[in-house]
Amino acid sequence: MKKHPIRVIPLGGLGEVGRNMMVYQYGGEYLVVDTGLMFPENDMLGVDYIIPDFQFLLSKRQQIRGIIITHGHEDHIGAIHHVLQELNAPIYTTPLTRGLIEVKLARNGMLQKAQLNTVQAGEVIKLGPFQVEFFHVCHSIPDSVGLGIQTPAGLIVHSGDYKFDHTPVDNWPTDYAKLAEFSRRGVLALLADSTNATRPGWTPSERLVDEALDKVFSQAQGRIIIASFASLISRMQQVANAARRYGRKMAFVGTSMVDNAKMARKLGYLDVPDDTLIQVDQARNLPDSDVVLMCTGSQGEPTSILGRLSMGTYRLFDIKSGDTVVLSSHPIPGNEEAVFRTINRLFQRGAEVIYEEIAPVHVSGHASQEEIKLLLNLVRPKFVIPIHGELRHLKQHAALAMEVGVPKENITVLENGQVVELHQDHMRLAERVPASTVFVDGSGVGDVSPSIMREREALAQDGVVLVHLEVDQATGALRCPPDITSKGFIMNSEADDILSEARKRITTVAVGANGSLQKDVEQELRKYLYSEVRRSPTIFVNVSRA
Repeated sequence: MKKHPIRVIPLGGLGEVGRNMMVYQYGGEYLVVDTGLMFPENDMLGVDYIIPDFQFLLSKRQQIRGIIITHGHEDHIGAIHHVLQELNAPIYTTPLTRGLIEVKLARNGMLQKAQLNTVQAGEVIKLGPFQVEFFHVCHSIPDSVGLGIQTPAGLIVHSGDYKFDHTPVDNWPTDYAKLAEFSRRGVLALLADSTNATRPGWTPSERLVDEALDKVFSQAQGRIIIASFASLISRMQQVANAARRYGRKMAFVGTSMVDNAKMARKLGYLDVPDDTLIQVDQARNLPDSDVVLMCTGSQGEPTSILGRLSMGTYRLFDIKSGDTVVLSSHPIPGNEEAVFRTINRLFQRGAEVIYEEIAPVHVSGHASQEEIKLLLNLVRPKFVIPIHGELRHLKQHAALAMEVGVPKENITVLENGQVVELHQDHMRLAERVPASTVFVDGSGVGDVSPSIMREREALAQDGVVLVHLEVDQATGALRCPPDITSKGFIMNSEADDILSEARKRITTVAVGANGSLQKDVEQELRKYLYSEVRRSPTIFVNVSRA
């Protein structure tokens, strides 16, 4: 029987941080790993988040043997409800990750549709030609796994997000023995996390956060407000432990934080005694020195709890002098400006703000350079494909692989949509599949095209000018002076003079117009405004005839 090559099809997560989605193909059958989202960059106006372009899979619904989710962070599960709207494939994941997915699907009214299957680290499942072994990896959320994917053509190791923390807070380090076993069996290809490939040394242990939180709790006189991701269950546990040590009551704030904490407690991944946990309303009636609140907003999202607190628009309580606010996360690339803006606003409101740059209140969950080298040496793959990261991360990962002896021709840095075929003795680039940017804007998915984004950028940068003309139906003459309204364009001392001259020019054009009045007015106005202020606002001309 002739063996097919293994085809690796990245639909997200390469050349970017987030929206991770990888597809493996053997023959005519497919295996999907992760369905994540990505936060928008500052210039993506109005966009809520970005998801992978999975239209490639739509014609292959019946050939998808399963969707495997490696862990419960948004960049790996955030698009799951969008995917399930189109692809009714079974999902396999560990208990905590399943719980987080159930919370998300229930919120989107899709829980009953999902075919969710629970697996444990160490288990092996058979999905068509893919035999998948789940092995535990240490990350910044419990129940994270990597995958050993055995196919008739060879063994693929897919790391997921990982780090080599010898003292993790849950006392469950990465499964070194399984990685060594894979090596003995022979690994055709390693696809591994590149997020910290530019960071030298080793990623610090999560235990450092315990020490930093202990210092915060010992020094804070008022309320302590800690912002983190709603899926960061291990951080919830660390905060709960500190609250118990210092006799504070703990409240979760925000729907996603409350729902995830409730689920994690139910499954046994979060241990917070009943006498420690309180509701927000109860916290408002306690002395400030007895309270710790945990909420979302560590990425500076304006609609998050911390974002609204920084602007004074949260309805339940306000930031006040004496509060200590801890941002327990690292800014996702592109979010730095929003995060620092939030920090500055919190300082303005009188809070003491502690963040990663000034205290180790967060450590990365991703492997740094020495850990990446260790993984490469443990697995000893024939081929290396860096995943999860911007191009600079992928390139540095490739350089690290060459440092430990992987031949340059056996390493490939891919872009989203670029298919690679893995054969026993070589790999080759195959065709490209669609992998464009899919924006989610409110309830619209994919409705915002690049051209619309460019229009939004133009409106934001140069503003808009609206012109209304009333024209006599019989004579074609203007019935009254042009009405001009500008938004986001000019609001200085010269505005009145500029708009007054603009009305005169529009009137002159209207008198001599022999073609399209709207087009002639728009062209004249654009030329005049640019000559005056060197800006090109978006111009709309409306003509009513009576």
